[in-house]
Amino acid sequence: MAKKSTAFFCSSCGYESAKWVGQCPGCRAWNTLTEAPKHHDEKGVSAITRGTKPVRLHEIDRTKEERISVGMAEFDRVLGGGVVPGSLILIGGDPGVGKSTVVLQICRHLAAAGQDVIYVSGEESERQIRLRSDRIGAFEDGFRLYCETNLSEILATVSFEKPDFLIIDSIQTMVNPAIQGVPGSVSQVKESTASLLNLAKSTGINVLIIGHVTKEGQVAGPRLLEHMVDTVLYIEGERFDNYRLLRGVKNRFGPTNEVGVFEMTSTGLREVRNPSELMLAGRMADAPGSIVACVMEGTRPLLIEIQALVSKTGFGTPRRTAVGVDYNRVNLLIAVIEKRLRIQLSDYDAYVNVVGGMRVSEPSLDLAIILALLSSYYNKPFGTNVVAFGEVGLAGEVRAVSHALQRVQEAKKIGFSAAIIPEGNAKRLKNIEGVKLTAVSEIRQLINQ
Repeated sequence: MAKKSTAFFCSSCGYESAKWVGQCPGCRAWNTLTEAPKHHDEKGVSAITRGTKPVRLHEIDRTKEERISVGMAEFDRVLGGGVVPGSLILIGGDPGVGKSTVVLQICRHLAAAGQDVIYVSGEESERQIRLRSDRIGAFEDGFRLYCETNLSEILATVSFEKPDFLIIDSIQTMVNPAIQGVPGSVSQVKESTASLLNLAKSTGINVLIIGHVTKEGQVAGPRLLEHMVDTVLYIEGERFDNYRLLRGVKNRFGPTNEVGVFEMTSTGLREVRNPSELMLAGRMADAPGSIVACVMEGTRPLLIEIQALVSKTGFGTPRRTAVGVDYNRVNLLIAVIEKRLRIQLSDYDAYVNVVGGMRVSEPSLDLAIILALLSSYYNKPFGTNVVAFGEVGLAGEVRAVSHALQRVQEAKKIGFSAAIIPEGNAKRLKNIEGVKLTAVSEIRQLINQ
């Protein structure tokens, strides 16, 4: 018979403590520990590890695991080539961004490929899901709905049916009857995820769970949730914008920070195979303050437009606004311009925007931001066929970045004929036919460009 004891869990970070304390030792938050029962078997070991023993590394089969395609190339790209059997995948995103829609589309493709899929919904009725599925298209018989929130009932049904894929929508609505707490609480989310993890690893069933996010943009529940799963994917985009970005922030079986681009249509999410052309669509020719940059999202080079507007301020303190880039980084680059180029921007408002709704944190965007600010300040366009990338230091030096060849080749493929790049990268690059490379080692050289 299982023994029951009491433990305390932090509602902020998921830290577990044997007794209540006022301040969480994990995240240093106050009054966040809540009581919940802690379950062990008679030997105090989990079901995942029970019956296992140490093995030598060379005895482990290293044949390549066959991945399962979900039927969407952009989704497979973010996963690293498809789903590894026995994976536990978490998809998060803001309300209305398209989480349930894209998962329903995946279910349709999997069922058409002969996979047995059970879709568990704790938020919608069967009729509501049927109405939404009619917009997507016809489903094969391999797709089944199961509207239930009791996790014990779900695990019993899944153990009997033995599907290839199990979809949970959403983890915050699941209730484990053996655990105290309301749906979505730290203890419920943690224990429910642990049960699903045990199911995936012990049976080989692929489990995909949908998670709500908080106002800070993180999956609701303990931070431990993201550590427990194999893959964490986020769907980004404004609710009233047509485009969505699927970003991988954790992947045990592939690269992280890969990005898939989708367009929201009346029939669901449509893949965008060439996102660079999408990001540059509608760009004005020879507009001051506009420059194209090439950033790396995972292993994919992506061309994006950077816009800047510098105008005389009407206030005592100039305004600084950054959309899609780090606000503090923009302030830092403005300070570098003032110090190294002796351009007084303290009398000017400065606005920087990444067109298309992208959020970029890569340092290679620095050079393009400075070029856009200078272009707007002098009211002089750089031309429509120029791309730029490079990191800028506090001394005004332009530092080399990684994957320079892939960036230039992507620019050439889209039709760009000139590139402003760091001198450190130009030394390693051979002449690329059709693209004029301009190497700079410090930002003072940009004034003459």
